[in-house]
Amino acid sequence: MSAAEHETTFATRRDPYLLDQAHVQDPPEKFGQRLKFLGPGMITSAAVVGSGELLTATALGAKVGFMLFWLVLVSTFVKVWVQVELARWSISTGKAAITGYNQVPPRIAGRGWMAWLVLLMFLQFLIGQAGVIGGAALAFSMLLPIGGDPFSALSVGLWVAILVVIAIAIHLANRYEIVENVSTVLVLLVTLFAVAMVFMVQFTEYSWSLGDLADGLRFQVAAGAMGVALAMFGMTGVGAGEITAYTYWVVEKGYAAWSGPNDGSQAWVDRARGWIRVMKVDAWVSWIIYTISTMAFYMLGAAVLHPQPGLRPQGNEVMTVISSIFETTVGQWGGILFLFGAGVALFKTILANVPSLGRQVANTLSVFGAFDWTNMVTRDKWMKLIMIILPITWGVLAVLAANPLELVIIAGILNALFLIGVAICTIYLSRTQTDARVKDGPFFAVMLVISAISIIAVGVLSFRDVWAQIIKLFS
Repeated sequence: MSAAEHETTFATRRDPYLLDQAHVQDPPEKFGQRLKFLGPGMITSAAVVGSGELLTATALGAKVGFMLFWLVLVSTFVKVWVQVELARWSISTGKAAITGYNQVPPRIAGRGWMAWLVLLMFLQFLIGQAGVIGGAALAFSMLLPIGGDPFSALSVGLWVAILVVIAIAIHLANRYEIVENVSTVLVLLVTLFAVAMVFMVQFTEYSWSLGDLADGLRFQVAAGAMGVALAMFGMTGVGAGEITAYTYWVVEKGYAAWSGPNDGSQAWVDRARGWIRVMKVDAWVSWIIYTISTMAFYMLGAAVLHPQPGLRPQGNEVMTVISSIFETTVGQWGGILFLFGAGVALFKTILANVPSLGRQVANTLSVFGAFDWTNMVTRDKWMKLIMIILPITWGVLAVLAANPLELVIIAGILNALFLIGVAICTIYLSRTQTDARVKDGPFFAVMLVISAISIIAVGVLSFRDVWAQIIKLFS
């Protein structure tokens, strides 16, 4: 097929960002029917349940035990309301998040202030997943070492290269359906893996009880644990990147196109409200899935690592320590199962973030005039190029930069600011652009404000902590 024929064929595909009457579809009315149209939340879950849950939540459980178990529920629950509201705006307008961010005043040099911040976030996009792909490569290297030594630079480096190639190959077609299907399968596998690991603990000396869970649900924070609690609130559940990315998946699934253009009619209101109900089911189902996974990983740390004061692993050490414990207590197969599940869980995050961040980067470049976002063929070419560059960059950094402290600190500052910006932009876009007829009642409005304030507070505290690191670094 020639290039011209390919472009003609591609152009005949439905553009999910183009709202017209030709693609209007009535929403399902019954709950069971709505479940058939879920999907964007699975991609979000794939991005959420990764390094933050497997490594960070487990490490936090190791540090404080079951005491902050309740915070897993609270921290994941509170953030969903901003996610839902920004997605409601997307369905109402047919736009993706960064297009909207650019419309939030004040404007600087012809662009919205948030668009400039997202441009700065490119640094975080480029380095943020290097540790994740490195952790996944380490897990697979421990299972199938290349050259004999699983911890050697050769073995881990070759596994990084293998994972980079797989990530690029899967997403080269740049089709929503592929992303959704791969994410759904991997999310369900990882969730089952996490739950299985928790119940495997019951056959070891580190078994937990219902009393432990009851103590963990008492809404308590021990003296000196506030810093850990704040860290856990910021690291679990959807973050700024996932909230932003969710709007792209909501649009590409078809919720906005099926609602059609807002012609002011009651028919549009009924369709839009119907597809928004589907989106809310999607968001809350994904919340249930990644909350269960996060709770399971936290319980692993609380049950297995916390009783051993000498074991406080951080980062990738979590995998090596827990796998060795399972290998010792339940047999070699237990350690193998944990490493395989951990590797898949981490790599799943990469598979979700390649297309998610690829869309955010492409949309930002279009805002700054690199190309016309409404041109589907050109947009697809840019996305494909970016989705090749991202995993290669992460892989190179994973191999060459063992601990890029300065880059990590800068990325932390930008991520904290991005978190604040997403909450502010969501409130603005909701108030100024979302049709009031598709909004929910006072209860949702209150929860949205609580959610936004919580997200802003976490961003401010994160910025303060990172700034303290800078002062300490240069003092």
